[in-house]
Amino acid sequence: MENRIKIKLGTSDKVILGIGYTLLGLFVLAIAIPLVYVVIASFMDPNVLNNQGISFNFKDWTIDAYRRVLENDMIWRGFANSLFYSAAFTLISVFITLLAAYPMSKKEFVGRGFFNVIFVITMFFNGGMIPTFILINQLHMVNTIWAILLPGAVNVWNLILARTYYQSTPKELREASAIDGANEIQHFFKILMPVCKPIIAVLALYSFVGMWNSYFDAMIYLNDANLQPLQLVLRSILVQNTPQPGMIADIQSTAEMAKVAELLKYATIVVSSLPLLVMYPFFQKYFDSGIMVGSVKG
Repeated sequence: MENRIKIKLGTSDKVILGIGYTLLGLFVLAIAIPLVYVVIASFMDPNVLNNQGISFNFKDWTIDAYRRVLENDMIWRGFANSLFYSAAFTLISVFITLLAAYPMSKKEFVGRGFFNVIFVITMFFNGGMIPTFILINQLHMVNTIWAILLPGAVNVWNLILARTYYQSTPKELREASAIDGANEIQHFFKILMPVCKPIIAVLALYSFVGMWNSYFDAMIYLNDANLQPLQLVLRSILVQNTPQPGMIADIQSTAEMAKVAELLKYATIVVSSLPLLVMYPFFQKYFDSGIMVGSVKG
């Protein structure tokens, strides 16, 4: 059994720890309470929710909001589009980022400093929305999936994380693969990639979450409703307060429509968050090694 060193805390240390735990608890509550409220409100009867607020009496609960959301074709189409965009963008972004970071991690790479400066500049300056739209239009990518997948495929911060992670791997790996006759491409795919699973998982999660939550590019570049992601459907429900017509077609009263529309907001938030909630547990184990090792820029 390992010997554990017991550290005796003084009064001031206990006070500081107590304050830290209190602030952490308040921070957790500030995050958890709205989430719990949204989940419970999504199951509430709209009349009870508007008149009394949250109720823990199951007689006041209903799944009508989820039925209306899941029966709507636009929700499913948007969900499928978002899932495709997020998965495809993750594959493209992670692959390009890993390829670009590999030569940048080598000190003997000619022009390494120049490219580092160029990449970092793009973190602070860009061409602006209108010039970018003109460029995308001239490339004939407007109203196509490529306008969503390609422009933001390289994230410089992710590239810096991957580069730093490469630099933390033992140099002996390259020397050993070189002795066995492996060239740079073989070393990259057969030796380095299996070692870099933690940072790959972190980059994949960052890319997937970023694309899943994104809607602005789709709002600008996509005119076809069949190509629009779930986030644009949510925007019409949450921001513009206009649910899809099929969701409330059976309701005649304007007041009832308003109540159901309010309830649909909570249900759509829960439905749109499910993929991210499912993903996090599978990627959590890679966070410590992936983020901590790649967090110090070299």
